[in-house]
Amino acid sequence: MPRAATTSDAFNAIAEPQRREILVRLRRGEQAVGELAHELGMTQPQASKHLRVLREVGLVRVRGAGRRRLYDLDASALLPVQEWLGGFEQFWHGSFDRLGDYVRTVNRTRQEGQP
Repeated sequence: MPRAATTSDAFNAIAEPQRREILVRLRRGEQAVGELAHELGMTQPQASKHLRVLREVGLVRVRGAGRRRLYDLDASALLPVQEWLGGFEQFWHGSFDRLGDYVRTVNRTRQEGQP
């Protein structure tokens, strides 16, 4: 039975840890597939497969430079991920606010208990 496509958008593409690591490395700038493969401890075909997925969802661009293929990050394709995560920002801020209140209460209690 054929496997269902799981890389049709940025969410699915970045679900794979090695693809996320490729994106992190491409933040530093353009890199050849061989360099990425070496840095990540994978074969060139494995790296090429991950880069193909990232290219198909628009997260990386590729250009030819002689016999080399150079990949570059296109973070604009991460905008839907950022927008989705932004919906949780209020939750996180509320959690951090509650944590801050708790820490202040603990510190105040400790100060009051000291001679």
